[in-house]
Amino acid sequence: MIVTHLTLSDFRNYESLDVDLAPGANLFVGSNGQGKTNLVESLGYLSTLGSHRVSSDQAMIRQGRDTAIIRARLAHGERELLAEVELNRSSPNRAQVNRSAIKTRELPRYFSSVLFAPEDLALVRGEPSGRRRFLDELLVLRAPRMSGVIGDYERVLRQRNTLLKSARASGVKPDQLGTLDIWDERLVALGSELILARANLTAELRPEVTRAYETIAGADHAATIDGRLSIRSTDPDSDSDTDATATLHDVPTFDEISAEFSRALARLRRAELDRGVSLVGPHRDDLLLGLNGMPARGYASHGESWSFALALKLASAEVLRRESSTGDPVLILDDVFAELDESRRDRLGAAVSSFEQVLITAAVFDDVPAELASHVVRIKAGAVVE
Repeated sequence: MIVTHLTLSDFRNYESLDVDLAPGANLFVGSNGQGKTNLVESLGYLSTLGSHRVSSDQAMIRQGRDTAIIRARLAHGERELLAEVELNRSSPNRAQVNRSAIKTRELPRYFSSVLFAPEDLALVRGEPSGRRRFLDELLVLRAPRMSGVIGDYERVLRQRNTLLKSARASGVKPDQLGTLDIWDERLVALGSELILARANLTAELRPEVTRAYETIAGADHAATIDGRLSIRSTDPDSDSDTDATATLHDVPTFDEISAEFSRALARLRRAELDRGVSLVGPHRDDLLLGLNGMPARGYASHGESWSFALALKLASAEVLRRESSTGDPVLILDDVFAELDESRRDRLGAAVSSFEQVLITAAVFDDVPAELASHVVRIKAGAVVE
């Protein structure tokens, strides 16, 4: 799939933008602060319903305006469609496909993209929440129904935490909480489905991450990924990368996960009541990243961390393209090449050249390999410079 035309209205610093895009590589060049990242952020939002920079949609609406519009014309073979989302300050967002209204959460089924930006360094160096979000966004891109599973799990988790807090405040004993058993059943059912989906996804990503890292770095540093399950941990507060008892390794069955989850909740019932919070479940899991047998977090150099984060995104794109009926995801590389030496730039350029469409931003034209500069769009102060 490719984007043939992008229209923005009151999005970030763009009062109005219309730009044609080409198959293959598209390079957006401009000084810092001119709007290059804003442009590719809009397409990232169209496929994930989220920004890689902010948690609130409000920040993407131009100052002084109440509504922003992202509209993209998409093509796959002979098929074309028009996808649009309207961001609103004081009312729910709205979406359309071919001018017909759809539920906003359905947009990702029509457009798929994978975006890499400097913020993604936190996938390697940051907190587990970022890695969980990385897996869940990819799950939704592959199977949009998972958005409902994740949302339902989060709602049950909130209700269960409210009950635990209330019980702590009133001094209720563990054997007097029959209502909690009901919420436990829902938490286990939804949580086990999410754990299993993440486990299968991690298994698919594993060989792709190893290959992508070696391609980018030009050396085999034995890049590995694995899951860490809180339901297996002996210490629910531990986020240790070396807790072998909690490591996923093989993909378990749904029934195995459910049984482990139920046993963990029973084991920790007293501790959860004392603290008023759910201590185990997919909301406490992590994705473990390793290099040369050591945890990447805390041991990897800046260059190694950068290469690992890139490898995670390239592996994601490979997994998506392998099973897609609408062609490759659009690959977006935001301000990537300035951080790489010349050899890694060339290797990355070769690695992405096979994708149907790649969108690249750069402040300096010469930072980008020549083969990725066939279609150049220059950006200045929220406008395309002819």
